[in-house]
Amino acid sequence: MDGQLLLVLLLLLLLLLGASGPEGQGPGPGEPEEEPPKEEIPEEDGILVLSRRNLGLALREHRTLLVQFYAPWCGHCKALAPEYSKAAALLAAESAKARLAKVDGPAETELTEEFAVTAYPTLKFFRDGNRTHPEEYTGPREAEGIAEWLRRRAGPSATRLEDEDGAQALIDGRDVVVIGFFQDLQDEDVATFLALAQDALDMTFGLTDRPKLFQKFGLTKDTVVLFKKFDEGRADFPVDEELGLDQGDLSHFLLTHSMRLVTEFNSRTSPKIFSARILNHLLLFVNQTLASHRELLAGFGEAAPPFRGQVLFVVVDVGADNGHVLQYFGLKAEEAPTLRFINMETTKKYAPAHGGPLTATSVTAFCHAVLGGEVKPYLLSQELPPDWDQRPVKTLVGKNFEQVAFDETKNVFIKFYAPWCTHCKEMAAAWEALAEKYKDHEDIIIAELDATANELEAFPVHGFPTLKFFPAGPGRKVIEYKSTRDLETFSKFLDNGGELPAEEPAEEPAAPFPETPANSTTEPKEEL
Repeated sequence: MDGQLLLVLLLLLLLLLGASGPEGQGPGPGEPEEEPPKEEIPEEDGILVLSRRNLGLALREHRTLLVQFYAPWCGHCKALAPEYSKAAALLAAESAKARLAKVDGPAETELTEEFAVTAYPTLKFFRDGNRTHPEEYTGPREAEGIAEWLRRRAGPSATRLEDEDGAQALIDGRDVVVIGFFQDLQDEDVATFLALAQDALDMTFGLTDRPKLFQKFGLTKDTVVLFKKFDEGRADFPVDEELGLDQGDLSHFLLTHSMRLVTEFNSRTSPKIFSARILNHLLLFVNQTLASHRELLAGFGEAAPPFRGQVLFVVVDVGADNGHVLQYFGLKAEEAPTLRFINMETTKKYAPAHGGPLTATSVTAFCHAVLGGEVKPYLLSQELPPDWDQRPVKTLVGKNFEQVAFDETKNVFIKFYAPWCTHCKEMAAAWEALAEKYKDHEDIIIAELDATANELEAFPVHGFPTLKFFPAGPGRKVIEYKSTRDLETFSKFLDNGGELPAEEPAEEPAAPFPETPANSTTEPKEEL
């Protein structure tokens, strides 16, 4: 009986073991347990599609990750999309470790709040899974620029050079090459050099500590050397032995010396022109299709070397797509060839006093005269229309501004506008209604001035619309209006003599004055 019971127990045990084998609920003896399926991050055109659920996983899986926060309705995002996809393809073709990703901001409000996204597109760079301190992306918005920006963060930003052949190959391969010669590659100055190299995408960087390379290029101490295939061919920046390498000073040096002594203005060169931090620009306006104009370029270039770093010499072809530059300087194409000088900080413009021949001597003399304060700036002004005071809203230009605005018998309310400004267009009806309401008040004038075509030395305009009130009486008093732009509030302001009741409404936004005479390097965004 005991034997039969033991046999039954053995059979039951075998049945139980079989049930937990391949056909049962668990693995058989010696078999590994099955792992749960791994979560996959969806992709579109090689770009990771992120949400609050999978962002953490993406940061764990990708050491270097660039994330674009976009909105489906955002025009700037739509313009960026094809370049962003091309950048992803470029990096994938290189088997690069860096990846691109995107987040639908309106659909992922938790993430936009976490990363303080206030406009689209916003791009943030995450390194080593660090979620709390991403780097703001400030690089180019075209595919190769995006890819290169990431390459320099995913890998070394400068090539390590070991011998003469490697150094010469690097120099020969690009128009502008920057090599840091450092006797100790562990020095803090090297870290400064590499940090700058991350963002100077239009230059190729190398570094070395090899004595033979110091000797080949005639160096005895730490120096950053810029090699170029134009102008002087080479420019040296010795490292200060006591203060070390200052990133700001080196950046300015590289921007200054990587530019040609004479730069032709176009859409490709304009960002570099405005980022060079050289405040004085001398512009030669010529028609490049005319041989007599092209002959002037030699003398213009001959005058440039003594002014390097102080005055940027720029050629503007009036026959190309540069109408906006001509307009900014109040010029017509028929007036070429001619010179104009501008200080980018004050926006003051200068013209030669007479139309003599353009030679190296005359160009040099004009530069010295402007820098020495011997030439007065000129201000743009439209011609005064004959019916300027016939409508309820009076038309002001540079030539009649002073006379009208500072008339001691009148209270003058002026709108400074730009023809392209959306905010100006939105308030146009209210401004017309205001002028109609007060047209019979002899002591009140409602006026407007196109600030893109008329310049006022005492009243620089930085945003549109700008509204200023000039009360009657002596003293040239000026009050800036910063409240709601509607008929009721305007009326209260005027009736109160240029003041509003205590419950003044909130200030409305203004469109910024565009960086002139061409687009700035700041990328556009659409506010949330």
